[in-house]
Amino acid sequence: MPAFLNAMTNNSILKGVILVGLGATSYGCLATFVKLAYDDTGITGKPFSPAEVISAQFILGIAAMLIINAYQKSKKGSDAVKATPRNIMQLLIVGTSTGLTSIFYYLAVKYIPVSIGIVLLMQTVWMGVLLEMLLEKKMPSGIKIAAVLIVLIGTALATNLVNNETNLDWRGLMLGLLAAASFTTTMFAANKIALGVSSAQRSLFMLLGGGVMVLIFALATHSGAFNFDIFYKWGIVLALFGTIIPPMLLNAGFPKTGIGLGSIVSSLELPVSVTMAYVLLHEKVNGLQWLGIALILFAIVMMNVNFKNRKRQF
Repeated sequence: MPAFLNAMTNNSILKGVILVGLGATSYGCLATFVKLAYDDTGITGKPFSPAEVISAQFILGIAAMLIINAYQKSKKGSDAVKATPRNIMQLLIVGTSTGLTSIFYYLAVKYIPVSIGIVLLMQTVWMGVLLEMLLEKKMPSGIKIAAVLIVLIGTALATNLVNNETNLDWRGLMLGLLAAASFTTTMFAANKIALGVSSAQRSLFMLLGGGVMVLIFALATHSGAFNFDIFYKWGIVLALFGTIIPPMLLNAGFPKTGIGLGSIVSSLELPVSVTMAYVLLHEKVNGLQWLGIALILFAIVMMNVNFKNRKRQF
């Protein structure tokens, strides 16, 4: 039996795959809901601003995570593993990049379609390889280099640069790439710190760190009265799909799947996001774009499958 299928028969790994898959699917829905929130208005008749959308998501998300942590603490009592001051500081710092990812990504989808924004966010594939090379001072393997080239080709197809059919706003492109860079930092650091702490505590402290960046962004960019309608109109949905469900599921699932398999499963975010944009926002996605998306997914699988071990299984 191939190694991948053999791994999937392990109940713990299968549970991890389900958790990561659901978390990635949740993230995939998020950008479409953000776009819908931008098109909506409160009683003022004025469209919701990025500052209002992001603030509502983080405030409600933090409130929910405080409740979840309080419940877990009361249930486990003295058996609960508490985060050390060092763990808390590390998670807060990493959380700032989580906040920046949301800020950059939500701003990006104001200027470009969601189906393009998610493709730009998936540039974390080659950014992660580059960051690993710089920090660990070693050249990436041939498979990783090939995967990066495939991602770049897939990106050219998925963003329709080949046919030049769309005039993409340069602000959206830059913000999308900044979101990818920030997300790369989050993924790289989050998989190395405070691993013994519960997923609920990790999520809470990372959200608090991200909340600081969101607060600074809101104070710097928002003018006029804050439209509190955002909290009940879209805030709950955005908090659930952006700051409550995904971090909890991904933090619980990745230790069971491992980084390689988890990365493959989490790439579900890409097709889910594009499909949501296609169905709910009626964004046009042609055949070449779907081919580009398929190439990016193939590259992610290619990077994370251990071909040497697989060959030994036959």
